[in-house]
Amino acid sequence: MRKHLVSVTAEPTAADLAAIELEWPLIAAELDVLDAEITLIYAEDHGGPTVLDWRRLRRAEASVTRAAAELADRTTGPRRVA
Repeated sequence: MRKHLVSVTAEPTAADLAAIELEWPLIAAELDVLDAEITLIYAEDHGGPTVLDWRRLRRAEASVTRAAAELADRTTGPRRVA
């Protein structure tokens, strides 16, 4: 029995694009972590990762933390103190 897949022809809505734009700093930071991790993996073939490779990973991870915190602050709005 074959299942027929429904073709998707709908374009992203303005709201979808706005949500991606809002999250883009976090997405970019996560891509930087991935790139640093890949560099560490490939460094194993060339004598191991350097101090700069590890520093790059730590900075990328810190950037993800900052971007996630900023995104959380933007999406939750100002906090009320009663």
